[in-house]
Amino acid sequence: MARQKGYGQFCPVSRAAEILAERWTPLVVRELLCGSVRFNDLQRGVPRMSSSLLARRLKELQYAGVVERRRNAKASGWEYHLTDAGRELFPIVEGMGLWAQRWVRDDLVVDENLDPDLLMWDIRRSVDGARMDAGRRFVVRFEFSGVPSNRQRYWLVFEEGDADLCMKDPGFETDLYVSTHVRTLTEVWLGHVGLEASLRDERLRLEGSRQDMRRFRDWFALSLFAEAGREPPGAAAAAS
Repeated sequence: MARQKGYGQFCPVSRAAEILAERWTPLVVRELLCGSVRFNDLQRGVPRMSSSLLARRLKELQYAGVVERRRNAKASGWEYHLTDAGRELFPIVEGMGLWAQRWVRDDLVVDENLDPDLLMWDIRRSVDGARMDAGRRFVVRFEFSGVPSNRQRYWLVFEEGDADLCMKDPGFETDLYVSTHVRTLTEVWLGHVGLEASLRDERLRLEGSRQDMRRFRDWFALSLFAEAGREPPGAAAAAS
């Protein structure tokens, strides 16, 4: 791939920006850092990005030495893995997320940024499936208000210590129902609003057995950036 025209500066920041500051590229790196390696899984983490642009960005990251493409050892197709250079980007991506939580927090949950597909994909890969009973299938249905009708329902299916996200009814009996506005669960996920407070004021409602409702608190994990989301805006930076 031919190298694109850059900033024409010897500054290391300019070269890093040439590689990483292209539209969508930081989010593709975020998905790779979160463990997605298959193209379809990467696509689910950037649902508003076209597949053709995703393919292009992956090729650019390969050319830059950030990503390498490997044959899937267990199935047909390819996987995308970060190189040592790519893995070293973790504190940069983490720092971007923490900065946004501290300084532009309100922008994160404006209407145009609320995306139930991404929210549920993030929740799916963060839940602790190991806390579920071995040998028991456990199905959770999430129902959102504030979104189009075709994006209101999602299912998490726990089985054998793993969780699968379904956009259509998987056909299994539901054990636990979670209903809320998409903004509420996004705020909980980001740490802006406490889970217990949302349950108390019924902005987030659970329906199921008492045991399953109690265990929701055990397996439902928050965002990597939730701790910063609990702090007053700019608090951590001001204290340092």
